[in-house]
Amino acid sequence: MLDLAPRWELDLERGPDWLFIKVRNLADHSMDAPLLAEQLWSHLQQHSVHRLLLELEGLTLLNSGLIGQLVMLHRRIDACGGMMRICGLSAYNMDVLHRCRLAERLHPYQDRQEAVLGFLSRKPR
Repeated sequence: MLDLAPRWELDLERGPDWLFIKVRNLADHSMDAPLLAEQLWSHLQQHSVHRLLLELEGLTLLNSGLIGQLVMLHRRIDACGGMMRICGLSAYNMDVLHRCRLAERLHPYQDRQEAVLGFLSRKPR
């Protein structure tokens, strides 16, 4: 487990060709994402992988600062020919992503298996 900042915690797991990172914010009132994209990018570089799966079950609120960090990281990974996927968003956070019209870009998945296989479930969320 890595502490990113006072409000963030990361659990890293290395898989074949993937880096799996569980992101949790520790304070429910957290409204910022301090350098999250840079920290995640650094971990990708350290592990020499260009496929990232962010597991966001422990995320309280998908706010504009965090969305900006995710978009920035997605662009950076995509520019290197890599892949970033997210999974485990709550129904509320999924709605936030859709309202921001970013679900098509960030492609949220139900769980790790679905994300790695690249299968978008047709089930209602």
